[in-house]
Amino acid sequence: MDAGGERNVVEAARDDSEELDLNLGHRFLDSLPNDIHVLNNVPDVLKITRLNLAGNIISVLPDSIGNFVNLKEIDISGNGLAYITPRVGELRQLKTFMARNNNLDELPKEFAQLLALENLNLSGNRFESFMPQLFELVSLRTLYFGGNRIDVIPPDIQNLQRLEILYLGGNQLTSVPVELGNLRRLRALNLCDNNIESLPSTLVKLTHLQSLSLHNNRLTILPVALIKLRNLEELSLRENPLVVRFVRDMTFNPPSLLELSGRCIKNSGVKYTSQDLPVHLLKYLNSARRCVNPCCKGVYFDARVRHIKFVDFCGKYRLPLEQFLCSPHAGEKWEDCSSSSSEDEGVSPVPRERLRKVLLG
Repeated sequence: MDAGGERNVVEAARDDSEELDLNLGHRFLDSLPNDIHVLNNVPDVLKITRLNLAGNIISVLPDSIGNFVNLKEIDISGNGLAYITPRVGELRQLKTFMARNNNLDELPKEFAQLLALENLNLSGNRFESFMPQLFELVSLRTLYFGGNRIDVIPPDIQNLQRLEILYLGGNQLTSVPVELGNLRRLRALNLCDNNIESLPSTLVKLTHLQSLSLHNNRLTILPVALIKLRNLEELSLRENPLVVRFVRDMTFNPPSLLELSGRCIKNSGVKYTSQDLPVHLLKYLNSARRCVNPCCKGVYFDARVRHIKFVDFCGKYRLPLEQFLCSPHAGEKWEDCSSSSSEDEGVSPVPRERLRKVLLG
């Protein structure tokens, strides 16, 4: 290796404590050299604090990694890595461990000894479950565990009280435990591309949450409590039945003669008593439901049209709310009515331009 190559390997990261960055990324290495300090002109392996091994073909993180006792960051992503030596537990100063896009399906039990670890990326591997060791890493601030084969989030997830970012997209999750709501410091939660059908109302406790990604799931309803997440800035719901069915189910069945007669009686205020009509007709008339369109004030019984109203979400975005109308009311502008639906509900109207911020598609 020429002198210029040596300078590139030991990248300029010498500070007052003489910490070193060792960059061995994308060098077709199939192992970690035992005499790394000699081959790469590193004066002292104990001074290496950042090690980049990404983009090689290292399938085993060997025992020699334990020699880097002052290591703070390691990136071994994109190697086809399938095994991590138990000696990884000796890296007590490690704060960042990047191992995305590998073949890992387990971690050594000694991984739980990395108590200083703050950032962990295991996305794009072959994990089928959360390893118990993960819940011992109480200093974790970011956990990327997407693109695996995980089908359950254990209740022990609540042990990671310092988590700020949790990425679990692209797994096989069908549910979310109520304990997830105990991660009070979460700012970003990504659960996209799973099979989740519902969310626990305990998510309302995530008062610092700014981003919630739920697209490509099987959600048909959202907890009403989500409205209380005042710091939420991004909400992605596309490709969920919650959204898709609004378009698919917007059908209208014409009212029957019975319903038309019932509407006429109700809308005209015709007076009647229990002596005037048979019991079944009285019961039918009493089942009338008021049309929610404030411009209409009509009623309906069985025939109805589904209408989508986008309601204000924390003053920034809007969510779809299903409403039932007595007729399509084509072309009517509700905002022009003297009594708008927003006023009826005690909610201030939201500027029309904010509709462009809806993250539904």
